[in-house]
Amino acid sequence: MADEPLLITILALPFAGALVAGFLPSRARTTAAVLTGTVALLALALIVLLYPSLSQAAVLRRAGPWLPSLGLDFILRLDGLSWLFSVLILGIGALVALYARYYMSSEDPVPRFFCFLLAFMGSMLGLVLSGNLIQLVFFWELTSLFSFLLIGYWHHNRAARSSARMALIVTAAGGLSLMVGVLLIGKIVGSYDLDVVLASADRVQASHLYLPALILILIGAFTKSAQLPFHFWLPHAMAAPTPVSAYLHSATLVKAGIFVLIRLWPVLAGTEAWYLLVSSTGLVTLLVGAWAAMFQQDLKGLLAYSTISHLGLMTFLLGLGTPLAATAAIFHAVNHATFKASLFMAAGIIDHETGTRDLRRLSGLYRFMPVTATLAMVAAGAMAGVPLLNGFLSKEMFLSASLEEHSGSLIDQALPFLATLASIFAVVYSLRFIHQTFFGPAPTDLPAEPAEAPRWMRVPIEILVIACLLVGIMPAVTIGPFLDTAVRSVLQAETPAYSLAIWHGFNAPLFMSMTAMLAGSLIYFVCREALNRSDGPPLLRAIRARSLFEGALAILMSTSRSLERHLGTHRLQPQLRLLAGAAIFAGTVPFLRLGYSPGPIENTLVDPVFALIWIVGGACAIGAAWQAKYHRLAALILAGGAGLVSCISFLWLSAPDLALTQLLVETVTTVLLLLGLRWLPQRRPEVRPEGPTPFSVSRRRAVDLSIAIAAGLGMMLLSYAVMTRPVVQSVSSFFVGRAYSEAGGSNVVNVILVDFRGFDTLGEITVLAIVALTVFSLLRRFRPAPESIPAPQQQQVQDASDRASRDRNIGDTLGDALLIPRVLMEWLFPVLLLFSVYLWVRGHDMPGGGFAAGITFSIALIVQYMAAGTRQVEARLRIEPIRWIGIGLLLALATGSAAWLFGHSFLTSYFEYLDVPVLGQIPLASALLFDLAVFVLVVGATALILIAIAHQSIRKPLVRIDTATVGREDR
Repeated sequence: MADEPLLITILALPFAGALVAGFLPSRARTTAAVLTGTVALLALALIVLLYPSLSQAAVLRRAGPWLPSLGLDFILRLDGLSWLFSVLILGIGALVALYARYYMSSEDPVPRFFCFLLAFMGSMLGLVLSGNLIQLVFFWELTSLFSFLLIGYWHHNRAARSSARMALIVTAAGGLSLMVGVLLIGKIVGSYDLDVVLASADRVQASHLYLPALILILIGAFTKSAQLPFHFWLPHAMAAPTPVSAYLHSATLVKAGIFVLIRLWPVLAGTEAWYLLVSSTGLVTLLVGAWAAMFQQDLKGLLAYSTISHLGLMTFLLGLGTPLAATAAIFHAVNHATFKASLFMAAGIIDHETGTRDLRRLSGLYRFMPVTATLAMVAAGAMAGVPLLNGFLSKEMFLSASLEEHSGSLIDQALPFLATLASIFAVVYSLRFIHQTFFGPAPTDLPAEPAEAPRWMRVPIEILVIACLLVGIMPAVTIGPFLDTAVRSVLQAETPAYSLAIWHGFNAPLFMSMTAMLAGSLIYFVCREALNRSDGPPLLRAIRARSLFEGALAILMSTSRSLERHLGTHRLQPQLRLLAGAAIFAGTVPFLRLGYSPGPIENTLVDPVFALIWIVGGACAIGAAWQAKYHRLAALILAGGAGLVSCISFLWLSAPDLALTQLLVETVTTVLLLLGLRWLPQRRPEVRPEGPTPFSVSRRRAVDLSIAIAAGLGMMLLSYAVMTRPVVQSVSSFFVGRAYSEAGGSNVVNVILVDFRGFDTLGEITVLAIVALTVFSLLRRFRPAPESIPAPQQQQVQDASDRASRDRNIGDTLGDALLIPRVLMEWLFPVLLLFSVYLWVRGHDMPGGGFAAGITFSIALIVQYMAAGTRQVEARLRIEPIRWIGIGLLLALATGSAAWLFGHSFLTSYFEYLDVPVLGQIPLASALLFDLAVFVLVVGATALILIAIAHQSIRKPLVRIDTATVGREDR
């Protein structure tokens, strides 16, 4: 259909906005907020435009190849349920963006906040629009990642860091469980396509894998939606900024688990296992969350536990397994999002304007902020289930569902009483939120003078509260059609008859609701003082879930350290010994079982010149290993000689591309190692312990020599056995035959890297970026050995010659002699720069490419640092390697993603001939842009390592401070 391409645009908009927000200046708070709101509203408008199509086609799909070799397509699927959740995600997201503009401080790097918010919004959209179960798990884990960044946004706060880590561990672990469960479902059905899975309910429930798949999927859903015993992460996530709490804990993150339960309800529900596991977990969470919410002293803590309770209510309804209960769960998911988001925003305004969220310090705020108080009272009324508000309608459906007969057991008969008890608790904590905060005497000794929030900060709450009123007063007109579309997309032919009328007469649900209202009000006013004095919920205050979690984490860490102490080593040599020994063992076992024999191909004579070259290379390698013990510089020079022999060997064997790359890499690594040698401690004589040792030095060297000989001999025998056998089918013929016809390049090596195996190259450059950032981070805290801090003699001579050259009155022959190579080295920069561009452009057809070009450009930078020094180079050149790394990764991803726009797999390349006057036809390939991304990233990664090493020479040495002396001076 014509509307289906809009699904890609809707999903791409938040991620594109996140990229733009990430590049905004740190003080561009308004711009970032406007960008976020605009993106959310534009995507919301597009999703609303698709609603008429849903009534005609029921489901809109957009599929494209994702991992075709595994039979996986990237499928976007929009039905009534995903449409309803998408509207919540985008609508409340736009309101949160407006609210955050006034809540977040201008001192914070707010664009980074909105970047994370947009990326999270896109991840949630991807989750609800996924038409493939593996794709759903992928976006599920993205929501965990970006929620971690949002919860820990104030990373200077230890509580925020700890809470973010806890949320990530719990939800990501649940994501792994969900992934295994999804794999089992795919094994049962034979497909991960959601439409195929939804049509295979009987097959899934009849399989012996149904129960383990069900348990694993439920663990994933329960961790994300904070069901007991995985609920503890959500209250601690209140360390996040309030806009994050309003968004994640009302309409998005915690609803992800509920969404998965609803989405898979037609496949998994209806069995005894589903009823027992889901309904019991939901019921316990509903009661425990409500009980704990009544005794909280923090406004956001009260809302957090009430959120846990309402999530338990939805889970309980889904667990009942009846169509009416599932309908009530969907309806309450929408209502909860509106009133809970508005309550979190109101709590944020109270905190923002008074400086505290402690209920024991708050009272009488109605006279200072009457508008906020009125809005909060309406939203809290919806949470308590007051008539004429949206929460009342879904609560009535909840109570009606609890009256249905499900299993006939004693628990089943007790459900109406337990549902009424949970409703009583909801009234108590809702009343406490309202009465304790807004009524009573005026507050005293607050950190700030209370006042009404800015007008536009209240607008999001006003819109949400109006929605609560309109749905509560006119449900059939406002929410009825959309709810019906969502319910029918899930239940299909099982859609029950239900009514959204305000008045159903005097019936059992109404009696239960009124009982809850009266009993809850009575309990609150009788026990108000006891609630204010409480330091936690009775019966539960002794259970410290966070302590249990951290204790389990500490046991896991201590076990890991114990294993590391017993199985690991602090020295590199024993680790290499174990690694090489394991490789030798793995390579020897097949020969011991199957025997060894050379192939039938006859030997050929060795060219004497080639043999001489390898003798030189072997001598260099042996010499480097020998000199590594005594003379590092000599060892490095000899290692460079061995690398040069490798370059010559590649040329000899007709591999100029490999030879060029090897030569460039050898140059860069040798220079970087030379710079690093400057900061290593001096070699000291080895002190041997007195008396006998269990593993003497001579014995250790003998073992190392034996391992080296065994490894070398094994590789020689293996290579000889392979090369003396005929090649049955060479993979090279595949690439040689298709390099030009399918990729438009005659340099087969480069075509493989940027076209046929482009995804591998993307992974490799990502690893290179991670390595560069890791090296930079380590060297930032590195403190060189004391003996390496003074300038070496060579540097002193260089500095003296520089001063002499600048002084026209001094004729220094040495200074003039050193000036000439310095000038030549500086003049090499534009030459090497032009040469690197030349290598990049020609790489698709001749030796070169993005990697070789990037290394060449890096050599140009290294030459400048060697010639002029760190300060002079950075005074003339503005080098920002982290930006280079980021641009390289983004360009690679953008090049790969562009193929999706034309219905092809990620990183599918395209080439065409371009007619240019005078020059004629010029081949142009999209892989050239991917090669440019490799070029840019390699330059950034190498420059980052170079700068990290070069800055050691201009850093001040670490000076120890005598604290005792400082103390005396202070006194």
